[in-house]
Amino acid sequence: MEGRIIKIISNLYTVQTKEIQIECRARGKFRNEKIIPLVGDTCTIDVENAYILEILPRKNYLNRPMIANVDVALLVTSVKKPDLSLNLLDKMIASVEINKIEPILCFSKIDLLSKEEKTEQKKIRDYYKRIGYTVITNDKYKKLNKILKKKMVVITGQTGAGKSTLLNKLDKSLHLKTDEISESLGRGKHTTRHVELFCFQDFYIADTPGFSSLDFEDVSKEEIRNSFKEFQYYVCPFKNCMHYKEKDCNVKKAVEKKEILKSRYDNYINFIKNK
Repeated sequence: MEGRIIKIISNLYTVQTKEIQIECRARGKFRNEKIIPLVGDTCTIDVENAYILEILPRKNYLNRPMIANVDVALLVTSVKKPDLSLNLLDKMIASVEINKIEPILCFSKIDLLSKEEKTEQKKIRDYYKRIGYTVITNDKYKKLNKILKKKMVVITGQTGAGKSTLLNKLDKSLHLKTDEISESLGRGKHTTRHVELFCFQDFYIADTPGFSSLDFEDVSKEEIRNSFKEFQYYVCPFKNCMHYKEKDCNVKKAVEKKEILKSRYDNYINFIKNK
């Protein structure tokens, strides 16, 4: 029977199939072949003996948190209380892009902005839309449900961004209290206990504490550069231009012309300088 690993505690793997949920052990050969089953893995199981027989090929995986086969990352970012941090948003987007996962940008607390602030904030959202990202505000619950349908989703964002409120709206049976998403989705306030997937109507979702402390330690400057997708539309004289100190760089010219959002470029330079 085929299923998906939705929780791992010690050496016990909870597998969800179409018919049942069953706790399994991994076959001894996994250790010999250095195969590490992850939450999100699809697998075949021996139901009678409660063993995982095989881990099926993965589309991707993350090391922190350890999770496999992610379709989309829902990046929830507040525009007020706490104020919008474009540095954190761009860091999350870059990390997701590097891991070949589709980011969905969800802006929350728009209602707290003044009329002038809403106009300025919309310009920012429109820029991210223009360069090819799915952008949504947290009051568009029906639209978000359609976007996430039949997907494996990780959710992240700064503390107080409204993740709990959003999840409550997506699935009214949850009744999560504000700021308690961490405990309710299987981890303590500051310490990850285990990664667990939860089924929301017709998609899986997992909280992702790892994205909150990104450092780009295991990625190259080139990977960071390539994660800024709008840069690819500008061909520079130097094939491997890093868009930093090179002369006649068309990306830098695009920033000067305001074709590229200056905060995006500034964040990119900050990321590669601190590598």
